[in-house]
Amino acid sequence: MISPRVTDQLTPRSSPSETILTSVERTSPRPIRITHLITGLNTGGAEMMLYKVLSQMNRNTFRAEVISMLDAGTLGEKIARLGVRVRTLNMRPGIPDPRALWRLVQLLKEQPPDLIQTWMYHANLMGGIAASLAQGIPIIWGIHHSNFDPQKSKRRTVWTMKAAALLSSRIPRGIICCGEVPRQVHIQAGYDAQKITVIPNGFDLAAFCPDPLARISVRRELGIPQEAPIIGLIARFHPKKDHRTFIEAAGLLHQHRPDAHFVLCGDGISPDNQELSQWIRQAGIGGYCKLLGVREDMPRLMASLDVAASSSSYGEGFPIVLGEAMACGVPCVATNVGDSALIIGSTGQIVPAQQPSSLAQAWAEILELSAEQKSQLGREARLRIERNFSLPVIVRRYENLYKELVVGTDPASHYLLIGR
Repeated sequence: MISPRVTDQLTPRSSPSETILTSVERTSPRPIRITHLITGLNTGGAEMMLYKVLSQMNRNTFRAEVISMLDAGTLGEKIARLGVRVRTLNMRPGIPDPRALWRLVQLLKEQPPDLIQTWMYHANLMGGIAASLAQGIPIIWGIHHSNFDPQKSKRRTVWTMKAAALLSSRIPRGIICCGEVPRQVHIQAGYDAQKITVIPNGFDLAAFCPDPLARISVRRELGIPQEAPIIGLIARFHPKKDHRTFIEAAGLLHQHRPDAHFVLCGDGISPDNQELSQWIRQAGIGGYCKLLGVREDMPRLMASLDVAASSSSYGEGFPIVLGEAMACGVPCVATNVGDSALIIGSTGQIVPAQQPSSLAQAWAEILELSAEQKSQLGREARLRIERNFSLPVIVRRYENLYKELVVGTDPASHYLLIGR
């Protein structure tokens, strides 16, 4: 059994400049201290958004730390390299642990932040209880789910979501939803509508951009002909991502477009995944399907695609992969789950969930466009992301909400509120 003790192995070393800043803060206005509590730090939509917010946040105005309820996952080290302290409670997945709650309360009392931001259901509930026990520290909840289906979710997750709904009018100062569909779903579930603010996910347009060389190099790396179209699915292996529908759609498309190849990557996406491998064999696309696991070169991989797909059947809030692909100038086809339709607009296609034939037909229609038509669609996709979802704009919205809530509880002159 893993001990619930806190580990702090990812705390970055202090630099001389940090030491000087600390001494200045004793007599000068100080940055707003924010503790981010998240269920875990493996690669996922909410986890990646936390990383991107931390990477872009104004360091003069805000001082952040991250506490993971589980372990440091795959993102802990990356966050630490930003200069952000990362601590872990080392809870075991699926097992409530009162000792970890007690330890979290002690951490918050030892170094009380000005504000707590939580990410996802379990962190919302645990963080809300801990904040109340730690002398009422202000807290903002984060919601990154939509289309919540009790029949397809774990019982403990259902209970957590419902308990948080009952407490939403009393505990959080604010609630951030990652999209309009999640907002509506959670209001219907009983969350306090007056506290909900929609802040969509943001995208790094410098990292994710069109790259003609990526198309060449990825095909060469994977042994795919240079002229072959690639349809990609970037998603961890989870029931809500519905890889089976994607594979069945790929099998249907293969009958009419045998030149098309399919590239999948994410946690659990490898030839060792027997269930996924069996679906691929049944679809008859074994020689046309690449399973790449977790990749560190996502911008390059995205830019190599002809079509990016999202086949999710439930539970999506604001799919980050769609915006990243669009920023790379890649048209998208997605199921009508969460805010997928809002992201894509008229630059791609939306199809019903769990309908492989509709997914395959939408892919075929995009592949049959002329080269100029596909290029124009890609340009429109990137422009849509630039106008509506660029990362600096989204991070500024987080910052403004933090300032509003903190300054509303303390004299403004106590904090260093420096604009960009």
